[in-house]
Parts: sequence; C-alpha cells; structure tokens
Amino acid sequence: MVETEHLSDKGKQDLTLVESALCGDQGAYAELMSRYRDSIYFMMHKMVKNVDDAEDLTIEAFGKAFSRLEQYSPSYAFSTWLFKIASNNCIDFIRKKRIYVTSMDTGFVSDDGDVIYHDARADVLNPEESIVHDQKVKHMRLLVSRLKPRYRELVEKRYFEELSYEEIAEELNLPLGTVKAQLFRARDFLANMMEKTKDTI
Repeated sequence: MVETEHLSDKGKQDLTLVESALCGDQGAYAELMSRYRDSIYFMMHKMVKNVDDAEDLTIEAFGKAFSRLEQYSPSYAFSTWLFKIASNNCIDFIRKKRIYVTSMDTGFVSDDGDVIYHDARADVLNPEESIVHDQKVKHMRLLVSRLKPRYRELVEKRYFEELSYEEIAEELNLPLGTVKAQLFRARDFLANMMEKTKDTI
C-alpha cells in the first residue's frame, strides 16, 4: 500500500486523479490540467517573458508529464513533480534560444509549498546523449511528416523555422486566431503520436 500521509489533501486528490488517468480516464487528465495550467503558465511566462512561448511551453509540460505519468511516485506531491518537468523543459528551451534570464536561481514555490530550484548547468551533450538527441529529432520530424498538410506546415514554420505566430499568420494569410487554434490541435495530434511511439526512441 502506498503511504500518502505526508501529502496534503490536494496532493491526495491529485494522486487519485493520476491513478484514474493511468486507468484511461480522460476526464482525470483534463482535471489535472485544469488544476495546474494557470500556475504552470505563470511560471513559464516568468521565465521566458513571452506570451506565445509560455503558451507553447505550458502545453509541452503537460504533454511530457502525461506521457511519463507512470513514472510519478507519490513519495512527493504531483505538483512538485509537474513543476520540475515544466521548469526543466523551459530551461532546455532557454538554452536553445539563448535567452538570458535573470531569475534562474530564485526558484518557484509549487502549490504545495515546495521550493523548486532550476538546474541551469550548461553542460555540452556527450556523444551518447548527442546520438539520442539526434534520434529524437529524426523521430519528431517523422511524426510531423505524418500530420495533415495544413498542420504539418504550421508545425514546421513554428518549430523548425522558429517563426512567431504573427509571422506565420502573415506568411500564410491566415487569421492569428486560426494559426493558434490549429497549432494547438497539431500539438495534440503530435502528443498522441509520441505517446503511441514512445517505446521506439
């Protein structure tokens, strides 16, 4: 039996939702996202100072957490685990974008009161990590190529060409809201495909 006495009431509720999600309850995933979406978005925005990037990173954080949900251990609060995934993913993004952030060492307080510090070591990938990284990039490009043309084009422009939402809207002559909505859908499709193929990378 899992010991949960150390968890807050909210932490225990989260654990119940995690267990339901692992049993295939889609509503439990939605509830977990509803509980923490605003908090994660606030943290992402504080780190990158950009609304569009913060929105992207928020979705990515939940996608990564949900794809690894079976790895969550109730020895600590779900919110702590989720915030750590989100902050680490954001740090990777910052490194790639070479964004200078002044508050990297100040940490964030999760909903359960845990202070989470960011490990911002700028280590260079070793040869083995580089191979794994290259494999993941190739796998992602393969998944993107399987999207419907309109979604594939948007994803390629946003993530491979690194265009802003506004630049994409202007280039494709689409309303800004349409670009954001279709990219949101495209990320959902990608997240589902990644989940189904995660054992291949």
